[in-house]
Amino acid sequence: MLERLFTSFQNIFKIPELRTRVLFTLGMLVVYRVGAHIPTPGINGDALSDFLAKQGGALLGFLDIFSGGSLSRLTIFALGIMPYISASIILQLLTVVVPHLSKLAKEGERGRKKIIQYTRFGTIVIALIQGFGIAIGLEQMNQGAFVLNGGWAFRLMTVITLTAGTGFLMWLGEQITERGIGNGISLIIFSGIVARLPAAVAQTFDLYKVGQLNIILLVGLAVLMVTVVAAIVFLESGRRKIPVQYAKRVVGRRVFGGQSTHIPLKINTAGVIPPIFASSIIAFPATIAGFFETPWVKAIGAQLAPGSLLYTLMYVGLILFFCFFYTAVVLNPVDMADNMKKYGGFVPGIRPGQRTSDYIYNVLTKITFAGAIYLAIVCVIPEFLIYKMNVPFYFGGTSLLIVIGVGLDTAQQIESHMLMRNYEGFLGKGMAPLRGRNG
Repeated sequence: MLERLFTSFQNIFKIPELRTRVLFTLGMLVVYRVGAHIPTPGINGDALSDFLAKQGGALLGFLDIFSGGSLSRLTIFALGIMPYISASIILQLLTVVVPHLSKLAKEGERGRKKIIQYTRFGTIVIALIQGFGIAIGLEQMNQGAFVLNGGWAFRLMTVITLTAGTGFLMWLGEQITERGIGNGISLIIFSGIVARLPAAVAQTFDLYKVGQLNIILLVGLAVLMVTVVAAIVFLESGRRKIPVQYAKRVVGRRVFGGQSTHIPLKINTAGVIPPIFASSIIAFPATIAGFFETPWVKAIGAQLAPGSLLYTLMYVGLILFFCFFYTAVVLNPVDMADNMKKYGGFVPGIRPGQRTSDYIYNVLTKITFAGAIYLAIVCVIPEFLIYKMNVPFYFGGTSLLIVIGVGLDTAQQIESHMLMRNYEGFLGKGMAPLRGRNG
């Protein structure tokens, strides 16, 4: 198996176009990681980083994962790509309720380009607002100890720097998507998360050397990691196929239709959006409470801090809610049933129309519930490991889902390029094709 995998990697560089795309992607990710260490002008970065490590709270720690550590150091990429993700999610939700956007979404390539343009504008607006908020917060935080020279000059410089950093990352991601391999925005987040892995491994072995971790716990953690990763790969690739039969139609002397196909419904339709929304909503009040000295405010913040029972229950509840909410936004059983009926399709044994939409709704509800439980379990694993077993690193949750999902999507694209040119994919002959989250 290892020999076959090594051969597959060699085959990547035998295809000129694929080799160029892979090297371009790696080069752009190197540019991103270099920029993630360039500090924002006018900031005492070391003092700020130490302060945020102690007082930043859950929200800043959560956002710092997506910025690859840039937020805690307040580099030029401190906002990361989160404004773009926020704008994309907002546009996707507005598409359901705004007729103009709904019409654009149905216009094919032209409508898609227009929505992408709106997303870019929204990204800049969100980045401007967040950058200004960070500038004001830094001046007021700890009596301005982290700002070398305050005032409007500092505020404008900070807003321009952070907004330009986010704009550059957005452009970088689009270039990777167009000229590289994989989804550029996802790969930027992926590289930021993976960049923290070596430090976490080194910290774990340091604790083992000084006797704070025993060998039994390390072996148990290794087994748990392999099991969780295998389960995520299996479930992220899982589909519930609804069979669809198209009736034969005679037009002149030609016969159309008559073929069988299926509707693939993903177990986890919502992806990582539910845990992102849930974490943000719960962590916001806890983070704000961390900057106040009032006893009752701090008590509320402590109850909503990661590791508490209330936090875990609310986290799981919000994940379940957003799984169903987002699935209802992106998949409409009535539209699916109407489209099938329009083109002469039907589910065997189910009457077209209302019966078909009810059937799809029931199937979708069941697999969404299973997917929501799976997401909740994966996202609660870090709480159990860190706060109950005192594991010194973060494993599981949103970051693990992103890493595995992006890895599957990128590997699927590489395999598609190789199979098009008569090379074996990563899995070799006689095995099922690799499928990503969108496959």
